[in-house]
Amino acid sequence: MKQIGFIGLGTMGAPMASNLLRSGFEVTVYNRTAEKCRPLEQEGAKVAATPQAAAEGKNVIITMISNDDSIREVFYGNNGILATLQPGTTVVDSSTISPGLAKEIAAAVEERGGSFLDAPVTGSKPAAIEGTLVFMVGGSAAVIEEHRDIFDSMGRLLLHMGANGSGAVAKLAHNAMVGIHNVALAEGFSIAVKSGVPADKFLELVKNGSAGSKQAELKGQKIIDNDFSNQFSLALMLKDLKLASSLSDSTGVPSPMLGVAKSMFQAGFNHGYGDEDLSAVVKSYEDWIGQKIGGKADQE
Repeated sequence: MKQIGFIGLGTMGAPMASNLLRSGFEVTVYNRTAEKCRPLEQEGAKVAATPQAAAEGKNVIITMISNDDSIREVFYGNNGILATLQPGTTVVDSSTISPGLAKEIAAAVEERGGSFLDAPVTGSKPAAIEGTLVFMVGGSAAVIEEHRDIFDSMGRLLLHMGANGSGAVAKLAHNAMVGIHNVALAEGFSIAVKSGVPADKFLELVKNGSAGSKQAELKGQKIIDNDFSNQFSLALMLKDLKLASSLSDSTGVPSPMLGVAKSMFQAGFNHGYGDEDLSAVVKSYEDWIGQKIGGKADQE
């Protein structure tokens, strides 16, 4: 059985590592906040004190880290992954990072005789728990197939996007649409509710009409219930939109809707909603219209 080092046990990483354990893989985990390792240790994981220790002697190393600076530290810092990487090791990075950094790390891994896959995911916390994530992967098709069993333990679908960096590009373009759809949902809700249309009736229309979207399905009821418990944080979505905006600028692609979405998420972050679910972007609209969207709030 393959030995896996899993680094990064946040909202997504912890359930992903748990699914690998349930599938019978031998998993060693590392997280900067060590307390987050304890539940997985109880499930049978070994715990490492550094990224280097988690990676040492493993067939596959999986990283799930929040941003470019943190991923650099995990790979290049003291006791980082690259210090101990052995030839033949496959590194799978499921973080959402800039495509340029993904290519840079891929080159560093390959220089040491390893293989690299940039394999970000979509599906947020519920899909991570259920093992139904969707992977968008850049890298060698042969390496992907070699480790198909690992991906199948964590997700329901894998899409090979092309060479290294293409997974990261696909994720940023995808999350640009996620952010735009969330803002569109919040704006539609606000127009309808401020004009007297019940929020639940409007959501039913959206789900069954031409304005339907995955975000309406996933976030519409949370907005109505005034439930902003974190499945994927507003702060992380803002980070992804900034990366997507930089990518858009570098390619010369005009992206006015991305710019508006980024500004709305920035406003939400500035108001202190960063640790809440990304659907909390609606709170700025609620301030503007002077009322809550949800019926539950109306009854309080």
